[in-house]
Formats: sequence, C-alpha cells, structure tokens
Amino acid sequence: MEPIRRWRATNADDDVRRDGIAIDYDDHAWPEVRVPGHWQLEPALVDSNGPVMYRADLHHRAPGTGERAFVVFDGVMHQADVWLDGAYLGDPEGSIAEHAFDITDLARLGVDHVLAVEVACPPAPADGPRRAMIGALQDGSMYDRHWNPGGLWRGVRVELTGPVRVGRCRVVCRDANDTRAHLRIAARLDSDAARSVRVRSSVDGVVLAEQDHSLAAGVNEIAWNLDVVKPKLWWPWSMGGQPLSDVRIEVLVDGATSHAVVRRTGFRELAMDDWTIAVNGERLFAKGVNTGPSTLDLARAPAEVFRRDVALARDAGLDLVRCLGHVTRPEFYEAADELGVLVWQDLPMRGHHARSVRRQALRAARDMVDTLGHHPSIVVWCAHDEPEPTVLRQQVPRWNTAILDRWVKRALEQADESRPVLANSGVAPNVTQLEGSDTHLGFGWGRGDERDLPRYAATVPRMVRFVGAFGSQSVPDGADDWIDTSRWPELDWPLLEEVHGADVERFERHLPTLGHQSFAHWMRFTQRYQATLLRHHIETLRRLKYRPTGGFCLSSLADATPRISTALLDHQRRPKPAFTAVVDACRPVIVVAERLPDQVSVGTAHALDVHAVSDLHRPLDAVVCNAVLRWPGGSHRWQWAGDLPADDCVRIGTIQFVVPDAPGGLWLDLALEHGDEVATNRYEAIVTR
Repeated sequence: MEPIRRWRATNADDDVRRDGIAIDYDDHAWPEVRVPGHWQLEPALVDSNGPVMYRADLHHRAPGTGERAFVVFDGVMHQADVWLDGAYLGDPEGSIAEHAFDITDLARLGVDHVLAVEVACPPAPADGPRRAMIGALQDGSMYDRHWNPGGLWRGVRVELTGPVRVGRCRVVCRDANDTRAHLRIAARLDSDAARSVRVRSSVDGVVLAEQDHSLAAGVNEIAWNLDVVKPKLWWPWSMGGQPLSDVRIEVLVDGATSHAVVRRTGFRELAMDDWTIAVNGERLFAKGVNTGPSTLDLARAPAEVFRRDVALARDAGLDLVRCLGHVTRPEFYEAADELGVLVWQDLPMRGHHARSVRRQALRAARDMVDTLGHHPSIVVWCAHDEPEPTVLRQQVPRWNTAILDRWVKRALEQADESRPVLANSGVAPNVTQLEGSDTHLGFGWGRGDERDLPRYAATVPRMVRFVGAFGSQSVPDGADDWIDTSRWPELDWPLLEEVHGADVERFERHLPTLGHQSFAHWMRFTQRYQATLLRHHIETLRRLKYRPTGGFCLSSLADATPRISTALLDHQRRPKPAFTAVVDACRPVIVVAERLPDQVSVGTAHALDVHAVSDLHRPLDAVVCNAVLRWPGGSHRWQWAGDLPADDCVRIGTIQFVVPDAPGGLWLDLALEHGDEVATNRYEAIVTR
C-alpha cells in the first residue's frame, strides 16, 4: 500500500469540472492541500462550502502478472466523483467505510497518472429536514454553525493485491464463555475472473479453518462461522481484563496468498434487558457520558487525542462513552478496546431527516457494522438521535420515528445479531413506540428545577430506566480570552450563541448575569451550578440502581473548540469543577442521603433515608456507616453496621431530627468504612426562623 500525499485543490465550477479531470490539465496555480484533511482548514478554502476538486499526481509501477491495482479511499466527507487519467471510476458516498476502485487496466498503461476527485458536502439547512448522513459534524451544538467538515477526511492510497481482493470484512463475536467463543464473519471478495479460492481463518497466528469457494468475476459475498476454543474473555475495565486477539482472513489463489486483512477483536457476550447491560452474563450499571467529535480537525489529529478522551472518561469513573451522532477515527475505538471502556455507537443521524435519506441511512448502517463490528468495546448500536425535537411532536406519528428509524434498526439487526440495537434516542413513549427510548432530562436546564429529579423518578419511574442526557452549560476558565467582557454585564450573546454554542434562553432562565459583580464571579457561579446539578442527578440515579435505572449518560465529556457547553472539560482538556464532582459521584462505592432543602426552618421535623451503593462485583463485609449532623453549638450522631452485597444499592437507615434553634449553617456528614477505604459525602442547608 502506498498513500497518496501530494494534493492540490480548488473550488469546483463548470470549467474545473470539464477540464480539471484531464491528465494534461495544468493545476500548478491550485493551492496545495493536506489529505487527509477538511478543506475549510486550508487557507485558500476557509470560506468554501464546496464542491471542491482535488488532484494528485501518481507515480506507481504497473501491476505485474497476476497482480491488481486499486485506489482506496478510507473515508470521504461526504460525496465524491472520481476520475483517473480522465476515466470515470465511480461516485463514493459516505464517511464511514472505505471505497475501492479497480484501476488495474489503467495502471498498466504507464507509471504516471492523475487522480481527480470532486468532493461535495452540502451545508445542513438551518431549518427543515436534513438530507445527508453527517450528523454531529454539522451540528451547531458542537461546532461553529458555519463549519463544513467536507473533504478527503481519511487517507487515499494505491493498493496492490493478487487476483482476488478482500474488500469489506465483518467480524462479530456472537457469544462467548470460558469454553468457546463463536464468531460470525462476512467478507466481500472482488475477483478478476471466475475461479476457485481457499479462505483461511486464523486467530493469533493459529489456523482454525480453511474453506474452498467458487467465485464469479466481480464482487462475491461470503459468510461463515468460526469457533475459538477456551478463549480469554474481554471485560469492561471495572470487571476484568481486556485481552485482544488478531483475526486474520486470507484468500489463497493456487496456494499463494492473494490478499489478507486483520481485525483485532475481543471475545465477550452482550445483552440488554430493560436498559440494563450485561457483559458475559454479568450485569453492569452503566455510568456513561456523551462524546462529540474530539477536535475540529478530526482528519489530522494525532492518535493521542482520541486515546486521551477515552482515558479521561475512565479516569472519571465512567464505564461507557457514547459517540453522539457521529463515527469518529479508528484510534478512538482501539483505545476503548484496550482500556475496557464500553461504547454506545450512533449512526451519524441527528434531528429530523428528509424521506430521501432512507437509502443512504440503510447503506450507512451496514457500513458501520462492517467497519466497527469487530470492536469488543461497542455494546449497542443506535440508529437516530432525537429524531423529533419536542415531546409534543413525538406524540404524533412521524415518518422519521415510525418508518425511517424502524428500517434502520432492522438493517443493523440483520448485519449484527450480537448486539442490542436501538431505533432512536431521546424519544418519549408514544402511539408508535409505546416503550419510548432513553430519556433526555432538562431539570435545572430547560425546564423545572435541578431538584425535581427525585420527585419525577418516583412519579414516572419508567422515564428513568436509562437517562441518556442531563447537565447544564457552564463557562470554562480562560473564556475571557475569547469573550468580550468590556461591557459587563452586557455580553455579545448572538456571537456566543452562533459561534460558541451558548444557550441564551436557558442562561437567562437559570444563570442570568445580573447580580454578579464581574464576569469571573458569574463564570464561577455557572461552574458551581453545573457541578451541583451533576452530582445530585448522579446520586439520585445510582440510588435507583436496577430499580428501575440501568445507567445514564452525562450530556458531554469535552469540547472540540472554545465553547460554552455542558462539557466537563474545555477544548484544551482543562477540567471544570464538574469533572471533580463526577469523579466523586461515580466512585465504585458511595454513601448518599436524601438531599436537605436549601433552607430549613427551626422546629421542623425531617427524615432522610441513607443508602450505600456499590458497583463492585464482590460483597463487602462488616461495613460501618457513621452520620453526623452538625450545627453551631451542637451535633448528633448515628451509626449502622452490616454487609453490603455485590453490585447493589441498600438502604442503611433513616436520619430523623428536628431542626435546632440555631440559625446559620447545618451540615450532614456521612462516612462509609469498608476495609481500608472510606466513602464520604456532605449535605448542607441554612437554618432560618
């Protein structure tokens, strides 16, 4: 394989389309551009919405006898037309899977060639349905609304093979236990002529199966099963190790290797029952977070950028990351496999889509399974995020939820029978989907008060089976570098909304600037509010562990650009106070009490239940819990002792007290001692007369 590195590009007008594909066209006036890359990150194309014509000169030896040559695009954002030496090769569409074109005959005519590629990535409409499968990469909630990710965002290369090439190769682990792992493998073989071949399957260098197949000229689809005896099982990081194995699929023609591909995978079995995930038969309370694109320049970011985000999620005590509305770089999934972090993978489909998108969506669903199916970290596929914007609109049958999402769900299930598949996310129960999906909460940020969740969960427990988004926006440290604060408390809200993602209406409702003497004071206030909301939401959901809650996802892990957002980390990965709050709330063992009101009156009686929550998959014996209620001039103590079952939530006892006649602060401190470790928590209130 030889990557194509030197490219030139310009905006594609009619003259460029007519003449720019020719081998003798003079493109020296075109600026050089980077591939892989996004064209708007090139100085000459920074304001372009495309289409853009790319050209590259190829110098490559002619294929020998029995060899074939292909030009392979690892990913195109989003549609393209391809020519080699003026001859039309095809029209690849989609950023997820590779696109390969046979250039053997053209390559044998000489060693110097010209590859021309016209790429289009139409902007998402400001209003109205979307018509392209681009998802979060064109979402104003994650990027500047004017950003266009178009370009050859993955590598382009020339590949030499034998007479038969292995195209897409899907490897999924259907089930696994200590005795046997069962793999389902499907491959697309491109043969230059009708012939017989042998397909050899190996795991970690050991040949486990060989099969003979008769191929027709052109593309052939084959599928088979492969059993691995006594496999080492893959586990999430909190449950065990992450052994990985290389599955090699090799095609032999006349006893010689024609082409081979390798997929690194892990052996595990997945299930989901009423929104509770089980890995290898053991259930897991999934503490997760939504992740958008890690950076604006997805194409050229170092691999460390993607591994860092996965590691940060794990450092926060989280088990799961959701690739929200996009498919990211392979390095992200490789890091998740190695670090034992589970992945909820979305199709790049967010918001309302036009009917014309159905064929694209079905193809993208199959592409996603072909490209990512071998990753053991991926535990669930999701077809569509928030297909309708409001609960009211969701109550009426709509084409997106009633037709499109069901078709895509079926396509994912047919391509991969090993994983749970969700039709959509953020959809309330309705006449066409009685069960609904996961719930996207807005308490304290959009509707209601941040204290409303416990009452809501008690009233409608079905709506907290899995909470897929919650949080509030906050202003990160250093924001005054890119926010004009000279007219405080007046801010340029239109700019902050358009470029930096601020939700102006919700800030005015929950975190207004009035009453704060400085921008820095208001910034700290937004950060404290976010940390408080996340801490208490997480504690509430963990207290409902498996009864009925199976897990949750915070709204956002990190920003890709300077943003005012729900993220725990800014674009430079500097943590906000919310990150520390999440770390504390997501520790394996926590002790929680029902929350004190902000203010309590002298003489009022209160009863607060205390719970211990353990995500450890082993019981804890002889656990001691101490509770101390303090006020100026006095205190009261409670103590309980007992055993804490594995992976469970237990009510320890109830704190009953009458508010003392001591205006000022009231503090409730909890300490849960288990072995050499102590879990602590604190609740505060103000005593008033």
